[in-house]
Amino acid sequence: MTDLYPIRRALISVSDKTGLIELGQALSARGVELLSTGGSAKAMRDAGLAVKDVSEVTGFPEMMDGRVKTLHPIVHGGLLALRDNDDHVAALNEHEIGTIDLLVVNLYPFEETVAKGADYMTCIENIDIGGPAMIRSAAKNHGFVNVVTDVQDYDALLAELEANEGQTTLAFRRKLAQTAYGRTAAYDTAVSTWMAGAIDLDTPRRRSFAGEVVQTLRYGENSHQEAAFYTDGSGRPGVATAKQLQGKELSYNNINDTDAAFELVSEFDPANGPAVAIIKHANPCGVAVGSSLVEAYQKAFDCDRTSAFGGIVALNQPLDVETAKKITEIFTEVVIAPGASDDAIEVFAAKKNLRLLLTEGLPDPRQPITSFKQVAGGMLVQDKDVGAVAEDELKVVTKVAPSAEQMEDLQFAWKVAKHVKSNAIVYVKNGATVGVGAGQMSRLDSANVAAAKAARMAAELGLDESLAKGSAVASDAFFPFADGLMEAAAAGGTCVIQPGGSMRDQEVIDAADEAGIAMVFTGMRHFRH
Repeated sequence: MTDLYPIRRALISVSDKTGLIELGQALSARGVELLSTGGSAKAMRDAGLAVKDVSEVTGFPEMMDGRVKTLHPIVHGGLLALRDNDDHVAALNEHEIGTIDLLVVNLYPFEETVAKGADYMTCIENIDIGGPAMIRSAAKNHGFVNVVTDVQDYDALLAELEANEGQTTLAFRRKLAQTAYGRTAAYDTAVSTWMAGAIDLDTPRRRSFAGEVVQTLRYGENSHQEAAFYTDGSGRPGVATAKQLQGKELSYNNINDTDAAFELVSEFDPANGPAVAIIKHANPCGVAVGSSLVEAYQKAFDCDRTSAFGGIVALNQPLDVETAKKITEIFTEVVIAPGASDDAIEVFAAKKNLRLLLTEGLPDPRQPITSFKQVAGGMLVQDKDVGAVAEDELKVVTKVAPSAEQMEDLQFAWKVAKHVKSNAIVYVKNGATVGVGAGQMSRLDSANVAAAKAARMAAELGLDESLAKGSAVASDAFFPFADGLMEAAAAGGTCVIQPGGSMRDQEVIDAADEAGIAMVFTGMRHFRH
């Protein structure tokens, strides 16, 4: 392949007109002949640029409402011909086909159309055909042809031409080609994903995923791992859409933990009051609600002060100055919130390494979205766990029923348990976690860990009895034996919420009755691996 190759003729057909005129002017100034279609041609012509319509070159008008305009041998021959192949050059000459050295295309706004909730046929009409076909032709022939699919690459193209006297290098063209194939792949992914949903196809035969890089990370979970952060274009409020006001660049682990924190705190409707979640290594070490954000933060912090050091803090309401001051009393990696007051931002400004992310909204914890996990040789795909249980759906299975106050804490604990790695046991009292047991190999171990944390924190606070005394207890899955339940009761638990469904349910119910504690079944589990 030739390294340096000049651009003499360009075809420009874009739906996004950003930077179009400036690009056209810069190319024209270099003597590049401009071909175009429809609105792109009109926009450049109105700006005083000399532009030739593709229909004039092909000898065919745009037809069928613009569906057919660039699907023509004159266009694709000009893009695909190998300039160093005598047979190709002979075919160009025989059929009077001019070569095209630069293709600038951005596609019909299909993703935006879907996001606006357009009807089925409107979405279908916004599926681009000619654009992807030309992009693939140009990208395949990147030995000679430049293909630009992103507005953000206009400046790089012009800089390349400036550096090489109107020519581009093979390395540059290869990079453009890879970006182009990534764009068409993402476009096809958007179309196929939308169509699967539109026709209620839960498990399509082939499934693809696409993302756009927003950050090349210093490393992954560990320093020897390469990593990058991609967005999926869904616009779901969170770490991917947040504006970072200050602090160091987010790391792989920061992003993972911040997402876990914000998804958890979003379980608590801000209309019902402030809520705070503190996360460490993707598990909550403290979650609480309060009459104010600062109260909720203090209650969450008092669940496990040791683990909170260097943690991630998520708020369901805008950060205020009192809460900002309290948070900065210890080292915190990241704070994420829907917003922040100017005074709170000023407080954080004194902590240069503290990252503050503002999202301008909360994700909907009930919104159905798809999650996936890579395994050796394949991918596990499932719906995100958006399950929730209303109070009237809970089944009291013990002789003693929970009081109204206990029921509030049980439902709180159930929301938190959903976001704790299995096996999960959560102790809650007065709208705050007081002990969290996460990721243990047995439910008994998780109950022990949570109880130990509650006892240790009570000692640190100078209290005479464990924080778990009088608590509500949540288990993310059923108790296979009564031992885990009895451990929770021994720690001070007075009521329990769990899915039920074990072959030994009656044994567990009998143990609860003997201990005099209330227990409710949800009929739904929350495994989280």
